[in-house]
Amino acid sequence: MVRRRVYTSLYASFLFTVLGSVAWATGQPFIFPSLGPTAFVLAFDRHGGRDRARRVIGSHLIGAVAGLGAYLLVAAGVTLVESPAPASLDGLRLAASGTISIAATSWAMIATDTNHAPACATTLIVSLGLLSTPRAAATIVLAVVVLVATHEVTLAIAGSVRARLVG
Repeated sequence: MVRRRVYTSLYASFLFTVLGSVAWATGQPFIFPSLGPTAFVLAFDRHGGRDRARRVIGSHLIGAVAGLGAYLLVAAGVTLVESPAPASLDGLRLAASGTISIAATSWAMIATDTNHAPACATTLIVSLGLLSTPRAAATIVLAVVVLVATHEVTLAIAGSVRARLVG
């Protein structure tokens, strides 16, 4: 049990270090809150297979697109960097954007069998005006692809090393 805790913690940190390094080198938002839970899920259950990669990437893509659509539809120009004034129009627009994005993301994930709960955080990050440009949404999806690719490559290397040692 202790070994699993240590391994999961270190592996999730490794996955996030790769993203942090890309963010640092490029100056782009390759790290954002919903990737923390995604890194944990990949690290905790390492044997999800190709279907998990499709679900993780697909769900965050859905979240980014739904969030951007909701934001552009009802809250463009408003950003949740501090609490809006009570009963303000900006607060209402952000609340509506968040609600629409969660509904659209949930529906689309179920319809496409790409269920991955952290994508609901992605859709809120975008729909609440935090990373709400087409470029930022594309960067979000690219960051998820880098995370999943790093995971897949790491597992392949580990499997190859294990096979050489054992076999």
